[in-house]
Amino acid sequence: MKVQVTQENLNRALGAVARVANTRNALPILANVLVKTVDNRLCLSATNLDIAISYFTGAKVETEGSITVPARLMQDFVGSLPGGVINLKLEENKLHVNTDQYKTTINGIAADDFPTLPAIEDGKTWTLPAADFKKALQQVLFAASSDESRPVLTGVYLHTEGGRLYMAATDSYRLAEKDLGANSHEISLLIPASAMQDLLRILADDGEITVTHNDQQALFKVGDVELTTRLVEGKYPPYRKLIPSDFATEISLKKADFINVTKVSSLFARESAGSVTLEVLADGGDDGTGALSIRSIASQLGENTAVATGPAQGSGSITLNSRYLLDALGALSGDEVIFGFNGKLEPTLLRDPKAPDYVHIVMPLKS
Repeated sequence: MKVQVTQENLNRALGAVARVANTRNALPILANVLVKTVDNRLCLSATNLDIAISYFTGAKVETEGSITVPARLMQDFVGSLPGGVINLKLEENKLHVNTDQYKTTINGIAADDFPTLPAIEDGKTWTLPAADFKKALQQVLFAASSDESRPVLTGVYLHTEGGRLYMAATDSYRLAEKDLGANSHEISLLIPASAMQDLLRILADDGEITVTHNDQQALFKVGDVELTTRLVEGKYPPYRKLIPSDFATEISLKKADFINVTKVSSLFARESAGSVTLEVLADGGDDGTGALSIRSIASQLGENTAVATGPAQGSGSITLNSRYLLDALGALSGDEVIFGFNGKLEPTLLRDPKAPDYVHIVMPLKS
């Protein structure tokens, strides 16, 4: 292999793939990145056997070839080089990385030993605007569980219902759902949240994302990057039954006000694992003006009550985790938020009145 590539292109490719390489795996080669030539381009790939990322970048290929080299070392080294042209030359299992100022040899492992995920056969393929998919991940992904004892909840659920595509995630304490619009395919994919984190890093704000999948794997193509992941086995819970449609108590607030009073209250809620009590009061006037009061108590520090005002219907109180509440408010994109609930042990729902395609549920704490 003999290749010329710019430092900028090589560094960008390494940044996209190297984080997947796993130094703690029993197979030493999984800590390496595969460097190979494909159709007069340079392709860099890494895998941990569950997720694989390949990044294709422009290069001047004089001689074809392939080698695997330590991912961390390669990324740190190339990132430290000045901009300009890098010459890559493979001799036996040694990759020579040379610039005008640097002459470096990196010992590698033969590419023949590098594992590959099976190709997706007889799969379905569909596309979405990359910006829409990126926005959905930003609003949903953080709600997935990190508890490996319940693997189904560690995934992001992509599914169609009634001719529309939904993305959802829950850790059983909160739930986020995004409506991605009409889709004629029948889709039911449970994708590891870790894979979606990697996908989110490479998604752009323009272009399209192409998804190809079968019952075991899914392939996401974004520009010059391909991410393949195994799917999570198991059946996702019927979460849509949890989403209430009517509320006995509801208030509309400016999102900034809601965030501020929640942040202040959370300072006094650290002793109680973030527990705050929210009370909605409607004054019964013709203008529907009401108030949301958030109270938190710290036995050692004191207590705090913060109030925000807005149109309200009904009255009631409920106890929530302030961190979950702040996460939900941060995911809403508009300036207004509607907060509703039915009883002390019923799910609460937050939504943007101008964006009905996203809802967020936070389950109450027992007060």
